[in-house]
Amino acid sequence: MIQGIEHAAIAAANVSALADWYVATLGFTIVYQSPNATFVKAADGGLIEIIQSEGERPPQNLKTPGFRHLALTVKDFDAAYAELQAKNVSFLGPPQESKGNKVVFFTDPEGNILHLLQRAKPLA
Repeated sequence: MIQGIEHAAIAAANVSALADWYVATLGFTIVYQSPNATFVKAADGGLIEIIQSEGERPPQNLKTPGFRHLALTVKDFDAAYAELQAKNVSFLGPPQESKGNKVVFFTDPEGNILHLLQRAKPLA
């Protein structure tokens, strides 16, 4: 039935600025633009659709109901973390390591929570 997840969507106050941040900061590429949406793609093919938001954003944290973060995988956690630090990314706390997995949470310019992740071995 379901084959996979094609994309996740983010509603943004400034679609083009957020898309540009994903390109410049995280190395995504813009693969599609229309008056209603911009799609950015990660190196592994994962897509994020960025659409125009409406209304005010409610306060969020890691336990707010609904989708809470988008996990981004890397092969070299330490290098990726250092690069994000150099680009002045806003981290929610220091990196953590457990059972060989390295993680750190950070936000994009619109406050969406992202999760940098390097697993010792895949879950599946």
